[in-house]
Amino acid sequence: MTDRFLPYIPEYITVHLGPPNSPAENVTVSFRDYVKNVASSEVYPTWEEAALRANILAIISFALNKIYLEYYPSRGYSFDITNSTAYDQKYTQGRETFENIGILVDEMFQSYIRRRGNVEPLAAAFCNGTTVTCSGMSQWGSQRLARQGLNYLEILRNYYGDDIEIVTDVPVRELRPSYPGSPLQLGSAGEAVLQLQVRLNRIARNYPAIPVIPNPDGLFGPVTQNAVRTFQRIFNLPDDGIVGPATWYQVVTIYVAVARLSELQSEGERYILDSFVLPTVLALGSSGQYVSKLQYMLNILSDFIPEVPQISIDGQYGIQTRNAVLAYQRFAGLSASGLVGASTWNSIVNRYAGITGTVLSDEDLFPQSW
Repeated sequence: MTDRFLPYIPEYITVHLGPPNSPAENVTVSFRDYVKNVASSEVYPTWEEAALRANILAIISFALNKIYLEYYPSRGYSFDITNSTAYDQKYTQGRETFENIGILVDEMFQSYIRRRGNVEPLAAAFCNGTTVTCSGMSQWGSQRLARQGLNYLEILRNYYGDDIEIVTDVPVRELRPSYPGSPLQLGSAGEAVLQLQVRLNRIARNYPAIPVIPNPDGLFGPVTQNAVRTFQRIFNLPDDGIVGPATWYQVVTIYVAVARLSELQSEGERYILDSFVLPTVLALGSSGQYVSKLQYMLNILSDFIPEVPQISIDGQYGIQTRNAVLAYQRFAGLSASGLVGASTWNSIVNRYAGITGTVLSDEDLFPQSW
């Protein structure tokens, strides 16, 4: 599964030691040390382990939400998060951390909370629950629940809902910007274009002047250019139809705002492209999981594209599957060969993802029964 746009654990995080607009110092620390510091600043080491685990996961998820959404960098700031509790969570520069909290963080720092079906880490808001209350987790309340015998997942679900899950073994990587590195324009193609199209379509629900891009496919054509230019005009950017850093990050900022992705009650991001790299050409006589995956996607597409017939999902590339492929190729303007190489495969994957707006994963397309 391609992971360009999936959450990951950054090696380092830059913390602004004050509110966002204050002329305060920025410090860069390892993400693991950041979590240890915040946890040692927010909760007590004498608390029940279940309460400590619940709070550590909330701290990690809250920080990862800001990082994944590029919340501050997309707004022109040179840091990832602040230490102001009015905006983020408490980081105390130079403080000692508690040993037992450090041990738990070492075990847990590659995990975070999300809602089932969503991509982004949960913006797991919390407060002490005594002098300050909020719609998220009560820190002292988590301790009370732990003393009643609830485990950390039960505590978290008590505050954030039964639809949350814990993602584990998240890869650790160098922090990297989402901007693809070079401008997107007419003729561009790939995951970054597809993500741009999906985000523009979501923004268009709040800004109807932006034309909807039908069936996002990862190809930057005239319709996408028109949507980009309209977006640029609305947000006072040069309307050249080219997506450089300024336009890219303005799209990020507006998309995060309209979908409320940085809020606890987020609409949720359910779309990340999985390119499902095809290891070989599929043709008559091919068999196996990639054929099953192809058949599954073609059946989904057939609900939206009448020209594509329904087929059996049996993992065998027979005449029925070949006819469905030919029908799709003709519909999509591809060479009608009946062979599934990279261009046909990626077109099918992109169109499937654009129609369903789903998070693609091997679990989605490789059911246990196949």
